Amino acid sequence: MGFTEDIIKLSEQVRKRFDQVVGEEATKMALIVPFLTALGYDVHDPSEVMPEYVADFATRRAGQFEKVDYALAINGTKVILVEAKARGQKAEAHDGQLSKYFNALLTTKVAIVTNGVEYCFFTDLRDKNIMDKEPFFTFNILEYDTKDIDNLKFFHRDNFEVTAITNHAEEMVYVKGMTQLLGNLLRSPSEEFVRFLVAELGTVAPSYEIQGRITGRVIDKFKPIVKKSIQGSLVELMTRSLSQEITQLVELEVEQEIEEEEKQQESQESKVVTTAEEIAAFEKIKAITQTSMSFNFELQYKDTASYFGINLGKSTWWFLRLYVSSQKKVLLLG
Repeated sequence: MGFTEDIIKLSEQVRKRFDQVVGEEATKMALIVPFLTALGYDVHDPSEVMPEYVADFATRRAGQFEKVDYALAINGTKVILVEAKARGQKAEAHDGQLSKYFNALLTTKVAIVTNGVEYCFFTDLRDKNIMDKEPFFTFNILEYDTKDIDNLKFFHRDNFEVTAITNHAEEMVYVKGMTQLLGNLLRSPSEEFVRFLVAELGTVAPSYEIQGRITGRVIDKFKPIVKKSIQGSLVELMTRSLSQEITQLVELEVEQEIEEEEKQQESQESKVVTTAEEIAAFEKIKAITQTSMSFNFELQYKDTASYFGINLGKSTWWFLRLYVSSQKKVLLLG
């Protein structure tokens, strides 16, 4: 099975076990360990998955050494720390124990806090070797989409690469922040945003340029105009996107129909006879297209039992079909 299928199967298992899992130890065994397995780590190899990990620098608290629930290693290098919470508790790194380990283990660039359902991923984007206070990615095993799966793949043992994870984490954080900022501006344009747009109007066309200073009165005048413009632009973008998707679907269906038709006709190819009249028509059309200065296609033809097709180098890219017989001569444009 592939990674996506592994996660789907695990999600189904978690959903079935959810109500029976009580306490932190049960959460680890029933929910978290299978998740680590899905990420490609050998939970039976103590050099790769180290439960109840105690580092050399660990300090005592209440008579016991501070530890993390799991340390994951690849080829002897510790890369991920995991702090487990009981199912039902919030997946929060509130006691500072995980961050102490993260900050001290310089090779570790990912920390996970989980309750077996929600997995919060932390790194050190703000200050090098200092665990961030907020997760850059949260994965819910019971509620996810394909984008979440793509993000989760970065942490699979086979894909794990520190630089790639850091770059991806940084992109995710800033995309999230920028999305929120743009959403706020689009819903309620700020004075600075309106001022910027008004000042840039002249770059669209000289006739749009606003003469004189952009005063508070000008800003007030343009605020409703900006809101209407934003709504219009968003509707146009969505319409264009939907139109492109529909066009692509139609083109795919047409190609599939043509391919199916050609498959049916292949069995009849032994009966096909390409006439001198069809070849002459093809050569004339080819000569005409070669005079074009804008397009440079290598025309080809495919003769079938029912028509003589002319294409642009690929049978599905046909633009002319000739129906030539003693009874009729028809030219069909694609």
